[in-house]
Formats: sequence, structure tokens, C-alpha cells
Amino acid sequence: MSTTVTRADLSEAVYQEVGLSRNESADLVESVLNEISDTLIKGDSVKISSFGSFAVREKGERIGRNPKTGQEVPILPRRVLVFRASHVLKNKINTSLS
Repeated sequence: MSTTVTRADLSEAVYQEVGLSRNESADLVESVLNEISDTLIKGDSVKISSFGSFAVREKGERIGRNPKTGQEVPILPRRVLVFRASHVLKNKINTSLS
């Protein structure tokens, strides 16, 4: 059964590990996430050592197809977020299977 890690979970982990108050931990997590978001919005990439990198990619306009009707529909240009896991993270994930 899989679970989702939430902001509250991250804040609690910071509280447990670092020893800041719960409010300070929540503020710290919020400011880190805001910094990552703001950097990505500007179009810059974010690299977190031993974790991975986030980048924004531009996708051009293309023709898609409505799966129900088969009708061709234009898909507008957009920006998408991509994540590439580091080799360290990939190795940790794969060794946890053993």
C-alpha cells in the first residue's frame, strides 16, 4: 500500500530531525518549496545533490486526437515540468528492493 508524503509530513520530519519548533519547521519547508517553485517559474532548473533535478521544458503545438470521438484537436504550446532522478537516488531505490 503506498502513501503520499505531504507538506505536513515534511514539516514533521524537519521538526523531529532538526529540533526547530513545529511552526518554524513548517515555515522552513514552505520557504524551500517556494524557492524551488519560483526558480522553475523563471525557467531555471533546480538541482538537488544526491536527489535529482527539476527543469521546465517547452512543448510545441501539436495535433492530438479525442479518444472518444477520434476527432483531431490542436494541443496548444505549453511548459511542462520534468524530473530526472540522480544515480544516487536510483541506486537507493533499487537496493531497497533486495
